[in-house]
Amino acid sequence: MSTEATCRSCGGTALEVFLSLGKMPLPDAFLTEEARSEPEPRYPLDVAVCPECALVQILEEVPPEKLFVENYLYFSSFSDALLRHARDHAMGLVESRRLGAGSLVVELASNDGYLLKNFASAGVPVLGIDPAPEPARAAEAAGVPTLREFFGTDLARRLVAEGKRADVIVANNVMAHVPDLNGFVAGMAVLLADDGLITVENPYVRDLVDHGEFDTIYHEHFCYFSCTSVDTLVRRHGLFLNHVEYFPDLHGGTLRWHIAKREEPTDAVRGYLAEERRRGVGRPAFYRDFAARVEGIRDELVALLRGLKDGGARLAGYGAAAKATILLNYTGIGSDLLDFIVDRNVHKHGLYMPGVHVPITGPEALAERRPDYTVILAWNFRREIVHQQAAYAEQGGRWIVPIPSVEVV
Repeated sequence: MSTEATCRSCGGTALEVFLSLGKMPLPDAFLTEEARSEPEPRYPLDVAVCPECALVQILEEVPPEKLFVENYLYFSSFSDALLRHARDHAMGLVESRRLGAGSLVVELASNDGYLLKNFASAGVPVLGIDPAPEPARAAEAAGVPTLREFFGTDLARRLVAEGKRADVIVANNVMAHVPDLNGFVAGMAVLLADDGLITVENPYVRDLVDHGEFDTIYHEHFCYFSCTSVDTLVRRHGLFLNHVEYFPDLHGGTLRWHIAKREEPTDAVRGYLAEERRRGVGRPAFYRDFAARVEGIRDELVALLRGLKDGGARLAGYGAAAKATILLNYTGIGSDLLDFIVDRNVHKHGLYMPGVHVPITGPEALAERRPDYTVILAWNFRREIVHQQAAYAEQGGRWIVPIPSVEVV
């Protein structure tokens, strides 16, 4: 583990910390029954902004192998909403880029093949790159060829030497996971065909701050992006931010950046950059009241759950997500308040949440055990969860949503 004293993008040394969440366990380091009695590693989680290039970033750097190889059980295909989003994205690219049998689509952090399988079914050659063993195996079983490696300039050069150039590179929710940002973007520039397109998706730091989404901050997410920080980063490597799409209901507010080797900015790009300048998204002042608002969410949620528990209510959680690890550990909500947490991901059943040791089971437990209230810890999939679990509400169960504000529904 190391602490970054300089900006991961521009190398600036004027980083200003605006939130400290304390020492946190790794977000996906779920525990077996036997491991519950063993010490759990915890790492400081401090967040800073670079006033020179606007990049928001954490200061600690946990080795990527610990995050994405040893402790990674996230599978994209367990979310119906994400599958629909991925298919729409893929089919839109097939049409707009006129992709076919002579094309190549490469996805960085291809997970379980949730997106690339759509290109493959349309007859477009694909290559997935992902170091996480379990998701990569699932992708290969779905017919998606996958390299189990971390992506960077060395791998990009090797692929080019093998005669591979990407017509499209997709990097969804991965650029935030990369400690070496410049190596990652330089690698994309090497691998991309001259007339190719890169699409990158990540949660929007503006929405993270506006909506108090502190649980989106964890050790797997080294960086948090604005259009300003992305524009500055990619220009350093001969790439240009040309278009922006906004998905307000995806992961608390997500942007999709369109990046290429020729500069052809749309009005959308110009508009976002102008709005960020107006609001000061690249300046420390934009972030300075964030910590106080986060503390307010924590205090309100804990008071609500303790009041309900003291009144005899049975409480559970929905979503054994990485963000749940942060929310539960920061607020101190554990098995004294939540009886169990349910999740559709069967790979997590029978395990325990990092740090707080709340047991994880399948969604059927809501109907079987009928908690009075269930906290939607994976609040970014709130609509999908409420729709899937309509029977729970019909039986009298109620939902508690913690972000962006504590709400009982």
